[in-house]
Amino acid sequence: MLNRNGMLVILGVCAVVLIIGAMGRKVEWLVNFILRAVMGTVGIYFLNYFLESQQLHFAVGINPLTVLTSGFLGFPGVAVLYGIHFFKML
Repeated sequence: MLNRNGMLVILGVCAVVLIIGAMGRKVEWLVNFILRAVMGTVGIYFLNYFLESQQLHFAVGINPLTVLTSGFLGFPGVAVLYGIHFFKML
């Protein structure tokens, strides 16, 4: 099973490299998406940590959907995630 997971990771990395090569000039778009996704995830993590330190149990989970949302929309996407979570708690 571990060998299969390793093969899937290698295939995934190869696919990403091929996509970057095929995109040519569109690499900037991909890099921007990755940076927004990483910064949005880090922002969610620290905002959850801050809210927990203030005794507010109001945390947005970090999962593939939230990473994609923050990657496509950036900071407004993070705000949308917290807004949806807020209205879900009402």
